[in-house]
Amino acid sequence: MKKILVIGSLNLDMTVQVDHTPVVGETILSNKMEMNAGGKGANQACALGKLGADVKMLGAVGRDMYADIQMESLNDAGVDTSRVIVKDDVSTGIALITVNSEGDNSIIVVSGANAVLSKQDIDDNLDVIKESDIVIFQLEVPLETVCYAAEIAKKLGKMVILDPAPVPKDFPEELYHYVDILKPNETELGMLTGIESPEEHLEEAVECLKKKGVKDVMVTLGEKGVYLDDKTTGAERIPAVKVKAVDTTAAGDSFTAALAIMLAEGKSLREAAVFANYVSAIVVTRKGAQSSIPTLEEVTRYIERNKAVI
Repeated sequence: MKKILVIGSLNLDMTVQVDHTPVVGETILSNKMEMNAGGKGANQACALGKLGADVKMLGAVGRDMYADIQMESLNDAGVDTSRVIVKDDVSTGIALITVNSEGDNSIIVVSGANAVLSKQDIDDNLDVIKESDIVIFQLEVPLETVCYAAEIAKKLGKMVILDPAPVPKDFPEELYHYVDILKPNETELGMLTGIESPEEHLEEAVECLKKKGVKDVMVTLGEKGVYLDDKTTGAERIPAVKVKAVDTTAAGDSFTAALAIMLAEGKSLREAAVFANYVSAIVVTRKGAQSSIPTLEEVTRYIERNKAVI
């Protein structure tokens, strides 16, 4: 089995259910708040573990109860957390999430230990990068650390997958050259390219990214599916699985994880995207981040019930 490494963030998610997302100056009431393990990196690692991958997590937490919750969740999912670094004098990252009645979310991240994941931490864990086949990144840890680690992974011949969230104001152009598969959503696509209404100009926006050095681009479009531009087979739209969304918090992270595990098994990008669509479809029908992620057995049963072809 190929080995997958996730380098990225670990947060404690504090999720508040609201009727609608508040506007500036508005105070609203909520009757429910939950605390769960989260963070884009940890969510992806958790999903990989639940889907049966050989996965390790490299990131940073504080020496606090929030880290204990995170480690328990990842370990229960089958993730190797031996490379999660405990930082003194800084808290574990926290994400403040509001989820409205339509299942859409807004997120504010307090970076905490994620903000001090360093180049030295990468150097101290070079062995795990060397032994991995696929390395996945997001952008909730320092950009210089991501660029440094991605360059190393690329030079070592690893497949590099980047989920470019959150998109920084000054996206480092050199990072594009280290990425094999870039997986933005439509909002992130617009921010990366400067193209307004990117969904109406998908070909133009994706071509803009490929000119920067990215090999393959996969744009997730929510209920409208996925736009895939494969350097080998070309571009196409893959429709979404029709479900009623309850909470979209971990949908993108689960999609990235499902994509990676299928690629690790030798599937094509298209096959991987179809499978990832089914995984994220299950996720959005459940509340929570890591708690909403299905196991491989659950996904298999879901696909069989829907008579899907992968």
